[in-house]
Parts: sequence; structure tokens; C-alpha cells
Amino acid sequence: MIARALALALLVAAGAASALVPVPRLSARVTDLTGTLTASDRAALEARLAAFEREKGSQISVLIVPTTEPETIEQFGIRVADAWKIGREGVDDGAILIVAKNDRTLRIEVGYGLEGAVPDAIANRIVEETIVPRFKDGDFAGGIESGVDQLIRVIQGEPLPPPRRGIGSGGRVPTDGGLLLLILAPLAVGSLVRATLNRFVGATAAGALAGGLGWWIMGAASAALGLGVFCFLLILLGGAGGGRRGGWSSGGWGGGYSGGGGWSGGGGWSGGGGGFGGGGASGRW
Repeated sequence: MIARALALALLVAAGAASALVPVPRLSARVTDLTGTLTASDRAALEARLAAFEREKGSQISVLIVPTTEPETIEQFGIRVADAWKIGREGVDDGAILIVAKNDRTLRIEVGYGLEGAVPDAIANRIVEETIVPRFKDGDFAGGIESGVDQLIRVIQGEPLPPPRRGIGSGGRVPTDGGLLLLILAPLAVGSLVRATLNRFVGATAAGALAGGLGWWIMGAASAALGLGVFCFLLILLGGAGGGRRGGWSSGGWGGGYSGGGGWSGGGGWSGGGGGFGGGGASGRW
């Protein structure tokens, strides 16, 4: 009987979990699953938040969903924060504005590192005095924009580690042209070394250069490692020859890169590994 009851409880729990609203994949600073914001609204918010991240290092994201039921917005917010990891790892300076439009609820989730700048009382004031009045008037874009601006203002005064400075300061994802340079420069160097010495040394040189450039420009270890491995394998496996018989050519690596693929400035943004502890505030309109 006990085993049967336990099995039933597990089935109920599994069914409840499967009914939860899934956390959407993070690929942009503004994610609107309701069509509430226009393309120009989203573009303006993206630009504002990207500029703030470059300047301060902190990350702010916006998520609009139809509903969080059967969860409360607080429960859903914890899952979003755990999945997205907004903010820099070790600094934990991320914030997420979540709006559940059909539920008429919203929440600001605050990372550990911003709990001094945005304590619960300040988050509550932003929700109740800045965002909710505009939402009541049906001005969702204005409410979100004003709320984001208030968050930026209070975070600006917090002493935080400066953002990484490099060609793509703030850990930005390079454009297609920048990514092409990231790949072609290491491949050219690796090809030269391979032709002069041997295939393995050339591949190592290409991988090391690609990884170093990737880290300097994007400030992301995972992206740097991926670029390094990619270039290493292209030089190691590309072409039929080795040593002084010649380097790579456009046919030798099979068109492994094209301007339309890989990372791009419009769809590769991600959280930096920040942690959240439940700080923030919720509201209704």
C-alpha cells in the first residue's frame, strides 16, 4: 500500500510539473511572448539595455508571458532566474522584469549583487509607483520602459566591478563581420604555421589565437573555447596535406563558416552566470 501511494504521489507530482509554463529560451534582452510590444518598442529597449550593460556591466532583461498559472509569479520568477542566470558570475548583478499579462501580475527579480542597490522596498516602489499606474492605463510599453529606466538609475549608483573592456566591451556578441575576422585571422596564422612546421603545431596556434581573441572580444569563456576548438579542428583536419605541402584553402575546410550562420548580434545574447536569492517585489494592476 505504501509503495502504491508513493508511486501515485510521484505520478501526480510529475503531472503537475509537466503542466508548468516552460521557461523560454534566452536569446535577447527583451522576450515578449504576447505580442504586446511593437518591433520598435523591443528594438529601443534592447538598445537601452545593451548600452547599460556595456557601460555598467550589469544585465537587465524583460520577459512578458501570457500567464504563469498554475504557479504564482514569484514561483515562476525563481525558475526564470535559475534558468537564465542574468548578471555576471560572481558579481550577481542581474535583474529581470517579468510581466504575466493575462494574470495582471508583474515582478522584479533582483540578483544577489544588486540587493543593496535595489532592496525589496525600492523594487516595490518601482512596481507600484512607476509601472502599475501605466499598466492600468493600458500603456504597457511605457510602463516597462519607465520601470527599466528606474532600475538603471538605482543600479548606476551601486559600486560594482567595471565591465570588461575590449573590442566588444561588455561581452557583446560580435556581428557577422567581426565573427568572420575572429575565424579568418587565426586560420591564416594556423595555416602559415602548419605550412612552415607541421599540422598539429599549426592547429594549436590557430586554436590558441582564436580562443584568446574570443575571450578578449566577447568576454565569455564558453564562446572562446568553442572558437578555439573550431579553429583547431579546421587546421588539423582541413586539406589533404600537411607540413610544407600547403595550408588550407576555401575548399579545404568545406565552407565551414558562412555569413548567415553562427553567432550574430541579433540572437546570441545570454546571461552571464549570475545568481538570485528571491529578492525583489511583485505587484498587480
